[in-house]
Amino acid sequence: MNVSEAIPSSHTAAKTAGPVLRYTLTERIHHWIAALTYIYCLLTGLAFWSPYLFWMAVIVGGGAAARFWHPWSGLFFTASVFWMYKVWRKDMLTTDADRAWWKAVQNYIRNEDQNLPPIWRFNLGQKMFFWLMFYGVILLLLSGIALWFVESIPWSLRWVRYLAIAVHVAVALATIGGFIIHVYMGTAMERGAFGSVIRGDVSRAWADKHHHTWYEQILRGSAARK
Repeated sequence: MNVSEAIPSSHTAAKTAGPVLRYTLTERIHHWIAALTYIYCLLTGLAFWSPYLFWMAVIVGGGAAARFWHPWSGLFFTASVFWMYKVWRKDMLTTDADRAWWKAVQNYIRNEDQNLPPIWRFNLGQKMFFWLMFYGVILLLLSGIALWFVESIPWSLRWVRYLAIAVHVAVALATIGGFIIHVYMGTAMERGAFGSVIRGDVSRAWADKHHHTWYEQILRGSAARK
């Protein structure tokens, strides 16, 4: 992958002393659409799952509103995830650098990134979360459609209903676990990461520390344009 394909042009236009653009405006918009629609689906889905959690539906408008908007919110979430797949799928492929990074992941857990092998724009943990959500949303979509139009499934095919419920619940719980880890790692563990999905940029010191190979490629691209 060459520099022009891997990095938006605004990345390479950054001045030496200025911040580095990590996410474009379009990337940030889709990220937040995905995040907000997923949170809505999470709250309403848990409310449907257990009567002890129905209060979650109450705080987002009540049971009837939650029942109506839950599947539509899921469709918006699916669309955003598919858009991110289209844009990021090459960036999310596992490389030898990722495997070396994973072998030293205990340094990442201890927040000792200086002892980690250099990596590109995303680390392996981010890539694993991406693929969990991508394949998860496919299963949630298929099972969700069956549950959305459950009355259209004949009783002779009731196993489809039972399978859809099992798949939807299991995959939802898996993605919830990944989502919690993702939020924790992006806020408490890796300071500066959360700001990048709001402002779009990171400091050069942050880029060099957490994604050294990516940062070096930005510098090479900047030098080539001078």
